[in-house]
Amino acid sequence: MRKAIFPGSFDPITNGHYDLIKRSIPLFDEIVVAIGINAEKKYMFELEDRKRFIEEAFANDPSVSVVTYEGLTIDLCKKLKANFILRGLRNPADFEFEKAIAHTNRKLSKIETVFLLTAANTSYISSSIVRDVIRNGGDYTVLVPGSVKVK
Repeated sequence: MRKAIFPGSFDPITNGHYDLIKRSIPLFDEIVVAIGINAEKKYMFELEDRKRFIEEAFANDPSVSVVTYEGLTIDLCKKLKANFILRGLRNPADFEFEKAIAHTNRKLSKIETVFLLTAANTSYISSSIVRDVIRNGGDYTVLVPGSVKVK
């Protein structure tokens, strides 16, 4: 069984994340979107909201599930018996950052990282840009799945 963990903070999930997950469904039997919890980080959206946004966005995709976790992603992979980590690449800076993490993960485990390039029409979107648009009262809805709602 080909099971992939797609880790991130998803604060919030963007159309880039959504597209990447949709395009990876044919590649894996199961995709677990894993929302990492970092006590040092200040999030715009509560953990429960971030989880709900993703669950609602993929309600019709039974091969996609959502979990939350703390600690190393490779430990979550071992716990859930996942043999792949899925990551998206928007630009060369992403590649350099993700490459170092992937090499470290492979050194510490046998888990492979699979990289997908983001779609051209979503490659400019990041959660930090979405948060900035929201903070400044802009139309964030064109950057995120319809399940993302600001209270």
